[in-house]
Amino acid sequence: MLEPIGVKRNSIVTSLGRMVYYTPSEHPWQDAGEEDNRSTLVFLHGFGGGSSAYEWSKVYPAFASDYRVLAPDLIGWGRSEHPERNYQIEDYLTTIREFLTATCSEPVTVIASSLTAGFTIRVAVDHPDLFQSLILVTPAGLSDFGEDYSQTFFARFVSLPIVDTLLYNGAIATREGVRSFLENRQFAQPERIYPEIVSAYLESAQQGNAEYAALSFVRGDLCFDLSLYLPQLTVPTAMIWGQKTQFTSPELGKRLAALNPTAVQQIEILEDVGLTPQLELPAVTIGLIRRFLKEISPQ
Repeated sequence: MLEPIGVKRNSIVTSLGRMVYYTPSEHPWQDAGEEDNRSTLVFLHGFGGGSSAYEWSKVYPAFASDYRVLAPDLIGWGRSEHPERNYQIEDYLTTIREFLTATCSEPVTVIASSLTAGFTIRVAVDHPDLFQSLILVTPAGLSDFGEDYSQTFFARFVSLPIVDTLLYNGAIATREGVRSFLENRQFAQPERIYPEIVSAYLESAQQGNAEYAALSFVRGDLCFDLSLYLPQLTVPTAMIWGQKTQFTSPELGKRLAALNPTAVQQIEILEDVGLTPQLELPAVTIGLIRRFLKEISPQ
């Protein structure tokens, strides 16, 4: 996966294997031997064919001069380990918590997207002491308000033996499959998808055993009802929502935010943007994150 200039690759060992993360800690962001006492921002990518920390690579360097920045590949994605297992929700709740505990000595701001943002809310409900604030892009559990994705025809079809592997190798982990996924799932405007994005997603999708996490996601094994957890959130939160997201509409975002207006202090709907504004309109996303960092405050 392509890395911005001055970014160093590190790793920690979690209960499910080694998790790789990226941090702008080399020149021009930091000189050798310089002590880093800045506040930390953690960027967590969402799920889909070929997802990785690359998803945030057009955004997080903009904060490298003012913050200590960490952007991990979650277990099963990118360059992190890919255990051969059917992933469950608890796997990601545990490894996200382990990552924060291992790399951050003080409460941090976590910036996360889609299903991972939903997981982050659940971790914050159980461990609020780890967080200073949350900035979430299209947070969802994908079975919200009782709409169970795992019972849809597509999820059941993908769950059939052999079909899942054939689908992954023939329709997901290919250049055409990645391009189709980005066009139909993540971007509102296909012309914003340039070759580098497709190549980065394809490289991640073709890592050894990458199909295990991806298929667990597509089958619906990782879905849950976020509306059951959001009312318990106490960490100050802001949300960004693309107006043209598929399956997780802005109306869903407003319903979720309304469950806990004390914690969810702001929600911004972006016109003509899909699921990943951090790739589709990175400059706008940077501006909103900067605004939220100033405006959301502890309760």
